[in-house]
Amino acid sequence: MPSIESPVQICCPRLPLAIYREVRAHLRQVEGVEVELLPQMSLQFDYLQSQVGGIDIRYTQAATTQSVERVGQILAYYGDRYGSWQAI
Repeated sequence: MPSIESPVQICCPRLPLAIYREVRAHLRQVEGVEVELLPQMSLQFDYLQSQVGGIDIRYTQAATTQSVERVGQILAYYGDRYGSWQAI
């Protein structure tokens, strides 16, 4: 589970752009959480690869233990449906 002290960068290699945007929208609803999509850094085009390089999750001072737990729950939901999240 992520900690409040450090940012987390994760990816799901085949997750579609629309779903990344949906994940970002859900995570932004959690108090004390800031989320940005990371650009795709691959030098070769792969039709099956996501258009997004990953997601950057940062916790502000307003984040609580419940915020971190909620982020974990949201990521688990999408991970169950679209594949495992991987640390970048």
